[in-house]
Amino acid sequence: MSVHAAVDLGASSGRVMLVRVAGGRATLAEAHRFANRPVRVNGTLHWDVLALYQGVLTGLRAAGPVDSVGIDSWAVDYGLLDGDGRLIGNPVHYRDARTAGIMEAVSARIGAATLYRIGGLQFLPFNTVYQLLAEPALDRAHAMLLIPDLLAFWLTGAIGAEATNASTTGLYDVRARAWSHELARRLDLPPAILPPLREPGTPAGTLRAEVAEEAGLPGGVEVTAVASHDTASAVAAVPATGDRFAYISSGTWSLVGLELPGPVLTEESRLANFTNEGGLDGTIRYLRNVMGLWILQECLRAWGEDEPSRLPGLLAAAGQAPPFAALIDPDDPAFLPPGDMPARIAAYCRRTGQRPPDGRAATVRCVLESLALAYRRTLRAAVRLSGRDAEVVHLVGGGARNTLLCQMTADATGLPVIAGPVEAAALGNGLVQARARGEIDDIREVVRRGEPLRTFHPRQEAAWDRVAARLPD
Repeated sequence: MSVHAAVDLGASSGRVMLVRVAGGRATLAEAHRFANRPVRVNGTLHWDVLALYQGVLTGLRAAGPVDSVGIDSWAVDYGLLDGDGRLIGNPVHYRDARTAGIMEAVSARIGAATLYRIGGLQFLPFNTVYQLLAEPALDRAHAMLLIPDLLAFWLTGAIGAEATNASTTGLYDVRARAWSHELARRLDLPPAILPPLREPGTPAGTLRAEVAEEAGLPGGVEVTAVASHDTASAVAAVPATGDRFAYISSGTWSLVGLELPGPVLTEESRLANFTNEGGLDGTIRYLRNVMGLWILQECLRAWGEDEPSRLPGLLAAAGQAPPFAALIDPDDPAFLPPGDMPARIAAYCRRTGQRPPDGRAATVRCVLESLALAYRRTLRAAVRLSGRDAEVVHLVGGGARNTLLCQMTADATGLPVIAGPVEAAALGNGLVQARARGEIDDIREVVRRGEPLRTFHPRQEAAWDRVAARLPD
């Protein structure tokens, strides 16, 4: 049996998971979970990256002996290193307002069509390229490391950039599968700060002696570059049996799309704001971001009901609430920052001529129905733009526990929804490590053998069709 430590960092918490592989099956166990709490200082929202690093070390100590370590996290955010390898300031949170107006200015300067032909990225104001243009310390930087690469550097002392995460920055040429140094120069960004690229499954170094001692591990433990964008790791663990599938990686964000052999860089795709991000084995994750369960999480926080034990009761009540009483656009910018989400939902409804949800159960139903309709719109657009049909939807991540959302998604899309694995990113992370060591061949087959999966069949497609017909595309 082999044991791999999968460090999986989300926007609200981090975890170190043990992925044990034996006999072509994998099991997951949690070694340590820790909070990821942003900190606002002098008006700027930062990640507490040192607390995250300490959480990783604590988790590795709790994990005990492991054969390798891999790290995945959310995309776009980074740390800058100076010439001595020291961090220049705490990384800024993508929800900070410092990039306001920059995306529009870059599109006017370079041309949106040119940017899309190079990077194939969805236009989001917090993409790394726009953050770098708002960066006051750039003239002191010698390297820009995305969050998993920064933590891997602290563990090993080796600098590199894992390719799936690099593909989310806006400075990566999605066809050449390389940094676009020319684009960096055109934007007056120093190309030298872009580190050498690593492919998933390749070595990222070994634990430094002092790190191994602090983590209670023997020297020489290998750190593997996994698919370090958490969605890339999650999609790697989708238990699909063919290529005619769609996926929804459902967490704080929902990443909704298809796995393709190559990018879709048409003008129609750009106007639809789809992204082409790197996946395992050179695949493309053709998808669009949907705001996701962030909206529900913020509602629960505003109500003081964000303890996990409270959610089942709210979902049961939401399931009994009147359907389609109010709907929101989850991607409306009003829902991006943290704050009083129920009040924002009510304000959106009044602004769009709807009666606001009456109570908590109705608000939860409004959020979940709106998400399911957003999934429907996004998946149908992905199929149309790519020419790749989908026969089933794989819903992975924390949203796979939400049976009401899973059933609504099946009803809204008219497709069976297979829910699970819940810890898809951690599982994909660990199984990429195992495959890199020659312990397994087919990651998805291992997932199908070992993970509990649940299928939701469409039951009320006609009702959702009627509602969708009344909404704008």
